[in-house]
Amino acid sequence: MKTTLSFSVFLSLILLFFAAACDQAASPKPEANATPAASFGGYASQVEWGKHLATISGCDDCHTPKIMTAQGPAPDMSRRLSGHPADGSLPSFKPASPQQMGWTITNEHLSAWQGAWGTSFSSNLTPDDTGLGAWTEEQFMTAIRKGKYKGMESSRPLLPPMPWPNYAQMTDDELKALFAFLKSLPPVKNIVPAPIPPDAAKS
Repeated sequence: MKTTLSFSVFLSLILLFFAAACDQAASPKPEANATPAASFGGYASQVEWGKHLATISGCDDCHTPKIMTAQGPAPDMSRRLSGHPADGSLPSFKPASPQQMGWTITNEHLSAWQGAWGTSFSSNLTPDDTGLGAWTEEQFMTAIRKGKYKGMESSRPLLPPMPWPNYAQMTDDELKALFAFLKSLPPVKNIVPAPIPPDAAKS
């Protein structure tokens, strides 16, 4: 009787072992290089996360030319984030300049801004050679973290209204995702004009 009971217990343990082994074999194993969605802010890829960040950060407000719709000006997504159009108009304020009046004005694309600092133009953020084509991730991080033109330590500061101090609060992973998205955009050839200094600086 005791021998029969011991054999039954032994047999039960063997069956449990094989059942557990089969269950493990049936469970899908994660890929070695797979990255969990949590690493991309809940999005399926770094680029999708970057697209989300660009959208909620208002990048299109200044860096995407506008078209007029029944609801007013709207971003022209065929030229998304290509910056101030090379043939675009400049703000015009007569008879007094914005510097004299203490005002800041913009053009119809919200891509050219004029104020006490002079006139600034929103940059081309597409991966064309006239935009971010030759930029490295490190340059992009420097541009946003330190407000440096073209992400070069020795270059001039980024001009208003670029709110880089706000974007500098993004995490490294967020900035890398944003850069990955910008690099994924269709390249748009558009040479943005150089900033124009205020009258006081020119005289």
